[in-house]
Amino acid sequence: MKRVYLDHNASTPMRAEVEREFLEALAQTGGNPSSLHRQGRQARALIDAARERVAAALGVSEDEILFTSGGTEANNLALLGGARALGEAKSSSGAGRLAVPGTEHSSVLEPARELARLGWELCELPVDARGALRLEALSAWLREVGGSRGGSLLSLSAANGELGVLAPMQAVAGLIGELPAGRRPLLHSDCVQALGRVPVALRSWGVDLASFSAHKLGGPVGVGILYRRRGAPLAPMWHGGGQELGLRPGTENAAAIHAASIAIELAVAEQAAFAQRLCELEGRFWNSLSAALPGVQLLGPPLGSKDRIPGTLNTYVPGVDGKVLVTRLDLAGLEVSAGSACASGSSEPSHVLLALGRTADEARAGLRISMGRSTLWSDAEQAVDILRKVLGASDATPCLDHRL
Repeated sequence: MKRVYLDHNASTPMRAEVEREFLEALAQTGGNPSSLHRQGRQARALIDAARERVAAALGVSEDEILFTSGGTEANNLALLGGARALGEAKSSSGAGRLAVPGTEHSSVLEPARELARLGWELCELPVDARGALRLEALSAWLREVGGSRGGSLLSLSAANGELGVLAPMQAVAGLIGELPAGRRPLLHSDCVQALGRVPVALRSWGVDLASFSAHKLGGPVGVGILYRRRGAPLAPMWHGGGQELGLRPGTENAAAIHAASIAIELAVAEQAAFAQRLCELEGRFWNSLSAALPGVQLLGPPLGSKDRIPGTLNTYVPGVDGKVLVTRLDLAGLEVSAGSACASGSSEPSHVLLALGRTADEARAGLRISMGRSTLWSDAEQAVDILRKVLGASDATPCLDHRL
């Protein structure tokens, strides 16, 4: 039985050309990039070239690129390091102010809540029933911070990995631009799910910090990128080495960083064609699935909307526990998830679906289907067939059997 993998938002297989580069670099580079001898210089040259490649792909300067162990570390460094640099984390008066939507990835929400425990005033911005940020709530928060003297920080995911919802980054940039220069919040964006699927315009979005992850793009696991606008406040959270401008100490994995930079370069170059193919594929998939299982609902913006990334479908299956369904589907040969991979082992309902106003039972019934570069129409057809069989429907009676 051929298995079908539709969990590309969690991780996507390494591209063949990237794997070749990774293995070749791994075989040829054994030195510590901080060493001055020949092998050390070779490793350092790989990292320098990778930094140049990533900067060019993102349209920024080389000295604005930091390498981390992944998107989670990049998010933590952005929020915690940004807050520390603003000088407010030690304040017991709560002078520092922080805002994040309630639908953010846990690697943003948990650092934000840690800052709240350290005295920061945290505002979890509301979203509508489709997961879109309520701009009027953000505008009200910005007016408040614009009139205060304490440091402030705003974090918005460019694309939500569970729903596929895009943040209105250009509109947010406009709102922030209306504030006095000295009263604007430090702006961070988690771009992990956006890069390679939609254009990422760091300069025009006005972001100070942005996070990326290589293994979402066909690169190796264990490499993340933090873009730091030149001059943006950021302090290290760990100490003991001078790597990455002293902001992320530790010996770099030169071979993995080299491979990651190639994956990012390819993803950006192929983004438009990739997105078009995914849009066509997900449209055909959803038409087939909704015909086979009329009870299944699509969460988030409608397919084809300019407000969503292609290739991500969060479906609501009434009366079903999503994590139980994931196990049943896995046994039948279909690999999907019940939400973000970082929270998939939890028995708690999805915090993203709760933020949409869903009940706890409804928030447990979400099923995320995410497509990638290797997804074919034959995979989508087989996935529909497996879902129909597992959910107890047939061509004669296209309805859901809720008794899982």
